[in-house]
Amino acid sequence: MSFLSPRALRAFGIVVVAQLVGGLETTAIFAQERFTPRHVARLRTVSDAKLSPFGTRAAYLLSVPRKPLKDDDGRPWSELHVVDTSGASRPYIIGKVNISSIGWMPDGQAVSFVTKRGDDKENALYIIPIDGGEARRVLTHDVGVGSYSWHPDGRRVAFVAGEKKPKKLNEREDKGFKAEIYEEDWRPSKVWIAEISDLSDPWEETADDANESEDGGEAAVEKSTPAVATRPGGKPRALDLPGSAAEVKWSPDGKLLAITLAPTPLVDDSYMNQKLHVIDAETGEIVTRIETPGKLGSFEWSGDSKRLAIIAAADRNDPAEGRLIVASASDGTYRDVLPNLDGHVTSIAWQNADTIMYLADERVTTSFGKVNADGSEQKTLVPSGKQVLSGLSLSRDGMSGVMLCSASTHPPEVFAMKHGDDGPRRLTDSNPWLSDMRFAPQEVVTYKARDGLEIDGILIRPLDEQRGKRYPLILCVHGGPEAHEANGWLTNYSRPGQVAAARGFAVFYPNYRGSTGRGVGFSKMGQNDMGGKEFDDLVDAVDHLVASGLVDGAKVGVTGGSYGGYASAWCATALTERFAASVMFVGISDQVSKFGTTDIPQEMYLVHERQYPWDDWAKFQQRSPVYHAPKARTPILILHGKDDPRVHPSQSMQMYRYLKTLGEVPVRLVMYPGEGHGNRKAASRLDYNMRMMQWFEHYLTGPGGDAPAWELDYDAEMGKAK
Repeated sequence: MSFLSPRALRAFGIVVVAQLVGGLETTAIFAQERFTPRHVARLRTVSDAKLSPFGTRAAYLLSVPRKPLKDDDGRPWSELHVVDTSGASRPYIIGKVNISSIGWMPDGQAVSFVTKRGDDKENALYIIPIDGGEARRVLTHDVGVGSYSWHPDGRRVAFVAGEKKPKKLNEREDKGFKAEIYEEDWRPSKVWIAEISDLSDPWEETADDANESEDGGEAAVEKSTPAVATRPGGKPRALDLPGSAAEVKWSPDGKLLAITLAPTPLVDDSYMNQKLHVIDAETGEIVTRIETPGKLGSFEWSGDSKRLAIIAAADRNDPAEGRLIVASASDGTYRDVLPNLDGHVTSIAWQNADTIMYLADERVTTSFGKVNADGSEQKTLVPSGKQVLSGLSLSRDGMSGVMLCSASTHPPEVFAMKHGDDGPRRLTDSNPWLSDMRFAPQEVVTYKARDGLEIDGILIRPLDEQRGKRYPLILCVHGGPEAHEANGWLTNYSRPGQVAAARGFAVFYPNYRGSTGRGVGFSKMGQNDMGGKEFDDLVDAVDHLVASGLVDGAKVGVTGGSYGGYASAWCATALTERFAASVMFVGISDQVSKFGTTDIPQEMYLVHERQYPWDDWAKFQQRSPVYHAPKARTPILILHGKDDPRVHPSQSMQMYRYLKTLGEVPVRLVMYPGEGHGNRKAASRLDYNMRMMQWFEHYLTGPGGDAPAWELDYDAEMGKAK
């Protein structure tokens, strides 16, 4: 772990941060290479970026995957970097580190972040000066620091954290009493206020300011353990609020706190029952509760501390938060300021006390616009059509901004835009080796479903496509279904993308009805019709591509995770005559038992099925892939994380057992220990990508028949000598 101390960094105007994905050295051997799982395993990603208050620098987090077969297995490392408006990017804290929750001190002189290192028992809050000096720990807490917000004076911080488990409970656990009381044995997260009392110490760097951390990297050593207090005794003050807190933000005038609270810390409550509260920071009393219905997204204070901009659901049954709401901080009244938007707002920031800038997903791209707080004078600054944007962050004067931007040829990177620019300008290139890769063409395809509804999707054509030749197709179905595919970067461990195109496949990503990006009405179209018209849209996509002359209708495969895994299982059973291979990931096979084993039953009822299993047992059974298992003739590869709380692993086990017992079709079940609802570790991601491609090649372009060998040659894939 390295804590670098760059000095006298050049100031710059504004930055837009896009997720970075990369990390391979550019060498001659990569020239005009085709994508393989090896390349996917090395991609780096920018996960967050924040612009400094004066718009001169942007701090960003770079996700760096571990190297399969070389590094200890685990999730990607998360590094802290800073980029200026000239595009000069410098590493600040790199190596074997896990940095999160980056922010800027109000004076713009230091970056704050959360991490655990050295003798830290839990995550702690650190700051690192931007122009020199080492990172210093400024706040610790018994159970770790979660989200946090600086007071405008930079001397106090509000943060979210739980309460320490009583000593008596720990003693009982040591004696073997470890019974887990399901959905009852929880403790709420609270909001605490702490005073950071030693920030006046000079930042001089000395030879003793660094030592070697246990992982062999360089690490800073804090000069002292700072006191944290808002009252005598040195203890942070916990606010006495109802429910469990998730996010907190201090108002610009320092008098109020905006806090999201749910009845419990259970996932279902955090999805469906969170409310935004305005709190008096001195007394801890609730000023108002903003009663937006349904799901709740991000929120931001206006510069005059009188209003809050909120991304929220339109109603209780809206599948996804995506409406731009402006609420009064004094009485909680609110209004939708973009009522006619047929899209989903994803990111917001106040340009001034009366104007909000926003990013909105519209079909398969993103628009960048602004609107007054009363809903007047809406203006599109960058129309949708060319870019995929996220993560908007503005300077204090609102004249500069940073955001994440991706395209078909690069994962999200840091882009910059300031007042008067025609569009965002790229600042970073975290995967320079991508310039030496061969990219298959990527394009937007719009087709008509059988009932006349217009559906969008993204097509990656086969690399080296020959005119007049038909190609095998992989249909890649997104989860949710309250999500959508955008015309940006579409290749990762579970999305075949450029890897499949390099091997002669066409890959199509359909935004079937129920997807986001086209307004509330479109996203509700699949409700109470699971596996119905939404999956008819998938077959209609295949028919369209076959009719276009590109696809061989006898060589069609399907894959997806979560709800996309449900689609993959449905296509392999109920629609088996249309699909020659399927790869199902953390998917649903039995709608009845899914309700009984998931951690989101309220969401499942309110925004998906709109009824309970006991309301119509027959329907829930008939919309379950296992119900159609006897007619399945599509070879299916089933993959699942053993610790998945969302879609229980038993869903995949049932699908496997039904098909294995029937014995009519090749089936394989792969379980990933230590993984949940999606793979996070380097080894399991590489394994997944290789197995997915092996299955499709075997059944769509290979010999077919019995399942391919289950053992994989990781050394050969990664180019290692045996």
